[in-house]
Amino acid sequence: MASPQTIEIIKATVPVLEEHGTAITKVFYKNMFIEHPELLDIFNETNQKLGRQQNALASTVLAAAKHIEHLAVLLPEVTGISHKHRALQILPEHYPIVGKHLIGAIKQVLGEAANDDIINAWTEAYDEIAGVFIELEKDMYKEEMWPGFAAFKVIEKVAAATDIAAFTVVPLTDSSVDNKQNSSDSIDLNKLDLTAGQYITVKTDPKDSEHLALRHYSLYSANTDKGIQFAVRRDNRDEHRGLVSNYLHDHLQVGDTVSLSAPAGDFALNKELMQQNEIPLVLISAGVGVTPILSMLEAQVTTNPKRPIIWVYACQNKNHHAFDDETHQLLESAANVEEHIFYFENDQLLDEAWLATLPQPADIYVCGSMPFMESIIDGLMTLEHGVDSVHYEPFGPKMSLQAS
Repeated sequence: MASPQTIEIIKATVPVLEEHGTAITKVFYKNMFIEHPELLDIFNETNQKLGRQQNALASTVLAAAKHIEHLAVLLPEVTGISHKHRALQILPEHYPIVGKHLIGAIKQVLGEAANDDIINAWTEAYDEIAGVFIELEKDMYKEEMWPGFAAFKVIEKVAAATDIAAFTVVPLTDSSVDNKQNSSDSIDLNKLDLTAGQYITVKTDPKDSEHLALRHYSLYSANTDKGIQFAVRRDNRDEHRGLVSNYLHDHLQVGDTVSLSAPAGDFALNKELMQQNEIPLVLISAGVGVTPILSMLEAQVTTNPKRPIIWVYACQNKNHHAFDDETHQLLESAANVEEHIFYFENDQLLDEAWLATLPQPADIYVCGSMPFMESIIDGLMTLEHGVDSVHYEPFGPKMSLQAS
């Protein structure tokens, strides 16, 4: 644990971080990538351009400063971040690089205000925080279903909606990737214990980029009878052209090979509540956010089809309605179902007024775009659904949705 003096100094810097945190993280990423361009193979370029990664890191640093004497209270958030780190294969040797440039960014942005006491305190605090991540991730690496990135063959590619492609892949035999002796032929689909709500990480080498590109994509089923199944939305919104999503849509075909790291994530159904019928399961999603939610629906009706289920889905219109047939097949297997569909094109709004119709207590799971997530979570919190009953998986850096 950090020394009392360090704790006092770190907590005193909270107002400074609230004012300058994002500026510090912007300088941090800029300087780190200049000195270590190889790390651009790991970090999501889109999140960098949109400022999501900078905001998420600023939120994480601020939360750590506020709770430096009791870092354990941040364990749920740290665990979620660590899952992403393991999926991206971020290793202990990366943490000193991050520490060097984070402390350097604090010096650069704060100037003379960053005296020796502050720099020394933050250096000690960073080592403490990094140690928490490293220890947590050590266990995750031990438990991963296969090491590093392994080669898989695409055996099916179908359109789940106008802008969403669903892929099914199986291990490619007699193959290894990344010189980690992680031969895909050692992966037995029948022995994989996938959890509804998890995601896999795809490694690509798009021709339009100087760097490798890694992206997380959610499983739409935890069943491996056919293979590992995940979905990808083509990301061409707001003058942005998604590097990896377009590559997968346009170039990855049946018979091709793709590199995946083992499933990760802590977005999972409450196993105890799955078995009972008193507290309803509420599944809320928008667009491709239906992917992990669909896997949860499958898990629930397979485990206990008698539990009350409220299915809520929003998208642009019928053509953008993803996995409609698959959803209805599962809903028909449940004994007590409410289904609510919102098409934005028809001015059907999933807003706080509608959220007020949800029962309390309820076991709620939410997934979608960042603006959608923020709106739904804010609405649920205003309506006094407890933080323990609202679970979410945003398609972006998770800490940026957390209240520090």
